[in-house]
Amino acid sequence: MKKSSWLIAVLVSCSFLGLAGCTEKSVKEKAVEEKVTEPKQNSVQTPQGEPQKEEEPKPITVNVIDPNTKSIIKTFLPADMGFGTNNEAYKKELEKWAKELARGTETTPGYDQRMVLDKIDSNGQIIKGKPRIILEESELVERVLTASAAGGDVELPLYVTESGYKPEDVKQLGEVVVATYTTRFNSGVVGRSKNIKLSAEAIHNVIVGSGDIFSFNTTVGPSDAEHGYQKAKEIVNKQLVDGIGGGICQTSSTLYNSVDQLGVSYIEKHHHSLSVGYVPAGRDATVSYGGPDFKFQNTTGAPFIIQSIYKKGALTIEVRTSAAFQALIAKQ
Repeated sequence: MKKSSWLIAVLVSCSFLGLAGCTEKSVKEKAVEEKVTEPKQNSVQTPQGEPQKEEEPKPITVNVIDPNTKSIIKTFLPADMGFGTNNEAYKKELEKWAKELARGTETTPGYDQRMVLDKIDSNGQIIKGKPRIILEESELVERVLTASAAGGDVELPLYVTESGYKPEDVKQLGEVVVATYTTRFNSGVVGRSKNIKLSAEAIHNVIVGSGDIFSFNTTVGPSDAEHGYQKAKEIVNKQLVDGIGGGICQTSSTLYNSVDQLGVSYIEKHHHSLSVGYVPAGRDATVSYGGPDFKFQNTTGAPFIIQSIYKKGALTIEVRTSAAFQALIAKQ
């Protein structure tokens, strides 16, 4: 009887241990199953069949660069200005912009720059002027049009022309006179005499290199009271009137009759509306700062200098060069 009771007790204990083991296994298995079937909170799934969005292409741009400063002076969005839809209108807009950029506006100076010729001072040293600078408008427009298809950078087509002489030739440029002309005036008329003298000094010892363009207005500058010019008679609309700077046209006309003895080409030359007494009819060259100019190009093939000799009642303009250039410079 005791053995049977002991056996029953053992069997009951084993049953409890088996149940406990099964219960623990079931809990672990359940935890694993829950972990496997637990939905992922952070994953974003793209619905099947929905196309992925592509990034929008960046607009085509054209940057115009100043070759001197390497800075961007203008950025174009060709498509917004009609490129590809109205190319003719787009081109016209570019042409208008290029013209303003080259020549300037009322408020902004342009890139184009007239040549200011070098001079020789009283000590024989060269006083530097400024080179001629031209922004080629049509070339700029074509460069921008070409770049408008794919975009990119475009440099301004600037062309710089230095004076056409060698510094080592300067000392010899005064050796021989190849042209000269003299006009006379009444030295008792103080204002007119003063104006002739000032304008003559302004063109004295100017170096005109081969190929250079001489502009009287650019060289002399404003003939106003601020620059020492006085009131004197001048011809305006076929009438003699008082004006500041009257008399400078005698200087420009004397210069014209001197350089006309050489192989130069005239770019701009105007006659007075009335005859003048200091040169023969048709041999005058009227000027006015900001208006009519006397301009010529040295097409002789060699450099020369202009020298003015002002005396009481007379003005002489000489053109001089070196002996080595004398035969070349003479008018053919």
